[in-house]
Amino acid sequence: MSDDYRICVRCVMDTSDPEIEFDDAGVCSHCATFDRQARSEWHPGEDGRRLLEPIVAAIKSKGRGREYDCVIGLSGGIDSSYLALIARKELNLRLLAVHVDSGWNSELAVGNIERICRRLGIDLHTHVLNWEEVRDLQLAFLTAGVANLDVPQDHAFTAALYREAANHGIRTLLSGGNVATESVLPRAWGYIAMDRRHLRAIHREYGARPLTTFPTLSFFEYYFYLPGIARIRSVRPLNYVPYQREAAIERLRREVDFRPYETKHGESRFTKFFQNYYLPQRFGFDKRRAHFASLILSGQMKRENALEQLAEPLYTETELREDRRFFVKKLGLSDARLDELMAQPLRDHRAFASNEHLFNAKDRIKRVLTGTLRRVRNERG
Repeated sequence: MSDDYRICVRCVMDTSDPEIEFDDAGVCSHCATFDRQARSEWHPGEDGRRLLEPIVAAIKSKGRGREYDCVIGLSGGIDSSYLALIARKELNLRLLAVHVDSGWNSELAVGNIERICRRLGIDLHTHVLNWEEVRDLQLAFLTAGVANLDVPQDHAFTAALYREAANHGIRTLLSGGNVATESVLPRAWGYIAMDRRHLRAIHREYGARPLTTFPTLSFFEYYFYLPGIARIRSVRPLNYVPYQREAAIERLRREVDFRPYETKHGESRFTKFFQNYYLPQRFGFDKRRAHFASLILSGQMKRENALEQLAEPLYTETELREDRRFFVKKLGLSDARLDELMAQPLRDHRAFASNEHLFNAKDRIKRVLTGTLRRVRNERG
């Protein structure tokens, strides 16, 4: 570690995030962001149930006369799986589950998805992506040398989900995004998945085949057409209920025979290798640090336990050898070629064309509007 190394005294975020800031007490900017976000978005107590009731009523009203009330993206991960359980058994919503198969599903994930849908009586539509296009895009991002190799998967998952909602005339998407388990995610560790211009720019420079079927969304479609004209709204119910990760896993085990993963995002073999090998080896980013920080801030993990786990290796030698072998074979690489790509100079996402200025402007406008609404509410008492 360098002499400039610092770690937050409240969570476990450190200067591996180059944009992190610390106050005079040694508390980091991620903690401050969490505190602000929690005040406005996180309602795990009784007030959450009260706030959720009119939201659920509106969802059911929009679904009246239709086959489904809402669409839910089901990856087989804990967040989306627990959301499906809550939405079906407690909120009594009629769900259409959509799973996007990019070719990297673990067998455990496939089994979890099947059991969840069968036990809860949920219809499942699986959207299978064109593997050659997925492979070409992932190789393009790997060759580009940027940090966030998960942009192609994340973009396609969201685009396909909105497409299914539009095709069925469904007005609500249920998202597993939540403050309790994923409030901390340094922007410097990756890049915006929904920037189609950026995705296409990297593919244009390093891709080898046209993207004829790969689902995408433009900035205008994502932020204006879909919510404003098609009137499709995204809702995050997990922010309104008590969501403790370990308790959620235990309930999923008991009620739908859920089989947990050893790591976060273990449902995708690509994401697992990307987060546990590529990011720490090339960029020095250990995403466990952000995951643990989120759990610490939401009261689900003790800081000392997080530090102990961070001291453990991300991979055993045997598991790394197996996952690396699968990764190179799946992408059609050789071990030597992967070593070359891992050793190439690091590149910032900003080296490629993007709509980052639009996303930043959107965030600034949102902050201003949120602050204005908060002041109005305070003035009204």
